[in-house]
Amino acid sequence: MLGRVLAACALAALALAATPAEWQQRSIYQLVTDRFATSDGSSPSCDTEDRVYCGGTWQGIINELDYIQYMGFDAVWISPIVANLEGSTGDGYSYHGYWTVDQNALNDHFGTADDLNNLASALHSRGMYLMVDVVVNHMAANTLPPDYSTFTPFDAESYFHTFCWVTDYSNQTNVEQCWLGDDSVPLADCNTENDDVIDFFYSWIGQLQSNYSVDGFRIDTVKHIRKDFWPDFQNAAGVYAVGEVFDGDVNYVAPYTEVLDGILDYPTYYQLTYAFESTSGSIQNLVNVIQSAQSAYENKLFTVGTFLENQDNPRFQSITTDQGLVKNAMAWPFIADGIPILYYGQEQGYTGANDPYNREALWLSGYEEDKPLVQHVRILNAARKAAIAASSSYLSTAVTFPSVGGNTLAVSKYPMLALLTNVGASGTPAWDVSSGTGYASGTELIDVLTCTTYTAGSGGSVSVTGSEGAPVILLPTSVFNTTYCSELVGTNSSSSDTVAVTFEIAYDTTYGVTVDLPPSTTIEYKYITKVNGDVTWEDDPNNEITTPPSGSVTQNDSWH
Repeated sequence: MLGRVLAACALAALALAATPAEWQQRSIYQLVTDRFATSDGSSPSCDTEDRVYCGGTWQGIINELDYIQYMGFDAVWISPIVANLEGSTGDGYSYHGYWTVDQNALNDHFGTADDLNNLASALHSRGMYLMVDVVVNHMAANTLPPDYSTFTPFDAESYFHTFCWVTDYSNQTNVEQCWLGDDSVPLADCNTENDDVIDFFYSWIGQLQSNYSVDGFRIDTVKHIRKDFWPDFQNAAGVYAVGEVFDGDVNYVAPYTEVLDGILDYPTYYQLTYAFESTSGSIQNLVNVIQSAQSAYENKLFTVGTFLENQDNPRFQSITTDQGLVKNAMAWPFIADGIPILYYGQEQGYTGANDPYNREALWLSGYEEDKPLVQHVRILNAARKAAIAASSSYLSTAVTFPSVGGNTLAVSKYPMLALLTNVGASGTPAWDVSSGTGYASGTELIDVLTCTTYTAGSGGSVSVTGSEGAPVILLPTSVFNTTYCSELVGTNSSSSDTVAVTFEIAYDTTYGVTVDLPPSTTIEYKYITKVNGDVTWEDDPNNEITTPPSGSVTQNDSWH
């Protein structure tokens, strides 16, 4: 009995230690519980257009923690956990968790209280954190006006703002006191000026944290509640909280950084998307918004959540599937100042557009680890953690931009130098960074994505020519050594070396010579012709072939 008490105390202590500074060291994997994993490991069909429960559970998450941890994530953000509106509506079912009807009960579609506690325990046993999504702004109904008696604990109209739709986002009173939703699912706006409502929520968030050993909260629809509600809510939570302020204007978002530990950095999200969605995107606008936020946010960008995708916005690959652009955009959260967040399925190349299409079932991917973007994320996580370990000031060092070109960008956050580009997969980027890297002359550097090494020139200058529009992420080899790099990149099916291959055969030899090479090796080759005894090599306009994972290629009559 004493052992169980001590274990419980240890878990509680871990949760209470989850301060903003603790969270800065983390990277977060965001998932929609219903769409991540089933309890029994089955893979039921799940058509996102149907907007129904597909069967994901908290036990399912436990079952797939190896997959999440393999990629280097040490925190998991799960969708809301409380009881939601039941049955079909004109907007589908409430599988996503954002249509609360009972704040005091769990959503039994996802499991029991024991299951949720087991998830927290499983995460903590791995040194990982649990982040829970919460909705304070509203409760959901399927009629207008709502039947308030169906809500718990706010079972009377007096607990809600008088009905009106949010229609004018330039009017903050309209934003805070009118209702979201639609005629099918009106979202009754909680009256957060009412003392009973205030007292309930301040008590409730603390109990939620305590009951389930929660390490952090993501707060939905923050801008729809008055700002002075949030400081006491944050204090009552007792752990890091990051709020959703769905707006791209730095000046609008900045005041919320004064009342919460962090916000989801939507201003950067929009400019990140615009910068890399095409080869004509504006990299300069991304730089501008970062510099603006560094000046305007309470704690610069150090405790914001930095992301490329989430459940409310279209997946990046619904906009472009150019893998050069995708890899650069995905790299940003891991090389920037904030806490990186990756939305489940991004690593598997999911392409769903706006809700509901961006809420696919991950079990349909088979949780494959040997995928290019899974490996990309794994290396990015490893590089960020290596930089944190190497420099005690890394997490408090703001990114600078020593070089900004039309299609290229150098991002310095010593000891990391990230070279990004939006030239696309068919382009060949080049960076010439003459100063501002923080490196000493002669420092040996390694691109963690390819294990290619470079040497810093005079004054720490760096010149790099890339390939296939991919980013280059540099660290000193003293921080990220070649052995560690090769262990990571060696399992990366997207990595490639270019080699010359000579088939030692006579002109009239039968096709079928086999050469064994490392997996995913790119071979450059030429046609051979023989006229009157003279042998010549001619360039083939499509002179590349990539070996399959087996590592063997066989000469045939289409290339030789």
